[in-house]
Amino acid sequence: MIHVHTIPAAFSPEDCARITAMTEAAPAQDAGLVRNATDHNLRRADLVWLDDVAEADWVMDKIIALVRDANRQVYGYDLTDFSESAQVARYGADREGHFDWHSDIGDGRLASRRKLTMVVQLSEPSAYTGGKLELMPGAGTIVADCAQGTATLFPSFVLHRVTPVTEGERRSLTIWCHGPAFR
Repeated sequence: MIHVHTIPAAFSPEDCARITAMTEAAPAQDAGLVRNATDHNLRRADLVWLDDVAEADWVMDKIIALVRDANRQVYGYDLTDFSESAQVARYGADREGHFDWHSDIGDGRLASRRKLTMVVQLSEPSAYTGGKLELMPGAGTIVADCAQGTATLFPSFVLHRVTPVTEGERRSLTIWCHGPAFR
């Protein structure tokens, strides 16, 4: 059975506001796909990589602790590192922000080693309409908890999407944990 693991209040409202403020002050780039490809029909969002944000080290410390505990309790994967920076995505109604069905494992050097994905909801659910994180861990689709600060973890091969934001804006933090190929 493929597990989608939810950690309510993984980040406090103050943590979410601090991350949002730090990334709003940083230059954003148009969200791409693996190997620097861009397809606005598939993905439309603005990204800030936390490695590019001063004083964001505390976020990674929190991420490491959350992933370590979730992996120990739920997954038991052979995880070795975080080879990619965490990213904060802004999905705004001004651009009909979305990310269509995809998995996080890809052909790229780093994307091929992704094993576990964590998405943290930074926005209050009342700040936007649409923007649901939907996952397909099996035959059916589930909707991730959208409470601010909630972390949703899932194997990186699970199909998922963010539905179009039709009002306001949704911000989320995403990180991938890497390791040797699944066997």
